[in-house]
Amino acid sequence: MAKLIALYKHPENKEAFDDHYFNVHGPLTAKIPGLREMKVTKFTGSPMGGESKYYLMCEMIYDDMESMQQGMRSAEGKASGKDLMGFAGNLVTLMIGEDA
Repeated sequence: MAKLIALYKHPENKEAFDDHYFNVHGPLTAKIPGLREMKVTKFTGSPMGGESKYYLMCEMIYDDMESMQQGMRSAEGKASGKDLMGFAGNLVTLMIGEDA
């Protein structure tokens, strides 16, 4: 399994962020070819106490790296990326990983 992981810092306007993320960005991303599963986690705190450094995480799971790369190059992948940069480019950190 290959994963594209998006970590989002806390937005200034959480209500507007959530509205766009769950009603526009998530549905766009869900259409990417080869995407097996999307897991979204909203952080509620830190074990050290206080607020987490990150607000939200999305794990996008693919069968393998090739499937992920093809999905990212697709029209749907490009649309998702363009939307991401438009509403959260300054908030997001993207990482690629594989199950160990």
